[in-house]
Amino acid sequence: MSVFGAFGQALRDLLQPRVLAVLLLPMLGSIAIWSVLAWIFWAPWTDGFQALIDATAAGRWLISHVGSWVLGSMSALFVIALLMPAVLVTAILITELVAMPVIVSVVARIYPGLERRGEGTVLGSVTNASVAVTVFALLWIVTLPLWLTGIGAVVLPALNSAYLNQRLFRYDALAEHATREEYRVLVTATKGRLYALGLLLALLYYVPILNLVAPVVSGLAYTHFCLSELERLRRQS
Repeated sequence: MSVFGAFGQALRDLLQPRVLAVLLLPMLGSIAIWSVLAWIFWAPWTDGFQALIDATAAGRWLISHVGSWVLGSMSALFVIALLMPAVLVTAILITELVAMPVIVSVVARIYPGLERRGEGTVLGSVTNASVAVTVFALLWIVTLPLWLTGIGAVVLPALNSAYLNQRLFRYDALAEHATREEYRVLVTATKGRLYALGLLLALLYYVPILNLVAPVVSGLAYTHFCLSELERLRRQS
């Protein structure tokens, strides 16, 4: 299946009653969680970052030449920059826990002949998610300075999100249907398209309103793509 074909199938399935029931839950739940945490911990977070900046030579130079208000603004911006991926990751994890079982059951109806040979486990899902989130967090932190280039603030988050999307959703999309060997073969054969689909879906997070449904659209698109590719793989074997 093509990347755009999977995306189109995902948009079509948004009107499924069971999908509608969980459509807004991941993003709204994530926003609610981090809004409460930010309201409680905003001062300690910004003060902590400002203390780190104060301890550097650059921070001391800014205080003496510009004023402490600059460090306060920088601390606030840094906290916001870290909250953005936190909201994204939390929304995707909620999607995995709550929406993916619904999504897989809905999409699997299109492939009634696709035998469930899944060897995925809860431990495997947790391990996969832990690795994906850790790598994503490290990439986000390491690339933060490059945001100052302007275009980096648009391109780099999208590339990081593409990695996270494909790493998380491919496992849960195939967990019930694919054996370990089928999973390995499929991921190797479609790695480029998995990333391309992740990048396309990452762009949804930049569009107001659409970003509220982006996590569920991502789950649908990856499930359509992966089950279609698994069906094709078995036909060829």
